[in-house]
Amino acid sequence: MAENYLNHPTFGLLSRICTVDQTRSLFTTLYAHRLFFVITYGGKGVQFEPVSRADAKLMVEHRLRQLRQIPQGLEEQETLHTAYKRTFAQ
Repeated sequence: MAENYLNHPTFGLLSRICTVDQTRSLFTTLYAHRLFFVITYGGKGVQFEPVSRADAKLMVEHRLRQLRQIPQGLEEQETLHTAYKRTFAQ
């Protein structure tokens, strides 16, 4: 999975943790990993929606479950599991 970054107008550089669905991705602040945003790409441009740490953790856990069900998701699953441990095991 390629690293993706996005610049937030207030919080600076964000790093993508995972995709949520076809138009949404979960991002966190690059250095602190304390603030989380669901970024929606659509007809209205890019929209930032702040989410709680608990909600972000649930989104990542849900994505990990999805990846376990598809054979070609192994590499993304390993990468996401590493990001999960780094972000939420503190």
